[in-house]
Amino acid sequence: MNEPSSPEAAQRKRLYWHSRRGMWELDLLLVPFLEQRYDALEPADQAAFRDLIDEEDQDLFLWLMRRELPEEPVRRRIVQMIIEHAESADSVSHRPV
Repeated sequence: MNEPSSPEAAQRKRLYWHSRRGMWELDLLLVPFLEQRYDALEPADQAAFRDLIDEEDQDLFLWLMRRELPEEPVRRRIVQMIIEHAESADSVSHRPV
């Protein structure tokens, strides 16, 4: 990001606030993924993340808690990336004590 008022900065703020959900469990998965992995994603995966966070909390919870997986392959891919990130050593600093 260049300037605090740049379009990229505005989009990043929007992504951050939309990644903060009404469920703590979702916050613990989405926010660290955004902070630690989003910038390194391919543009198609970034678009998939942006689309994903527009979903309902109930659907996100089912998918990210592995109770169901999305049928759509693109959505399934980004969900699996978030789950894998949560289970990796990269996200250890964000886990509750």
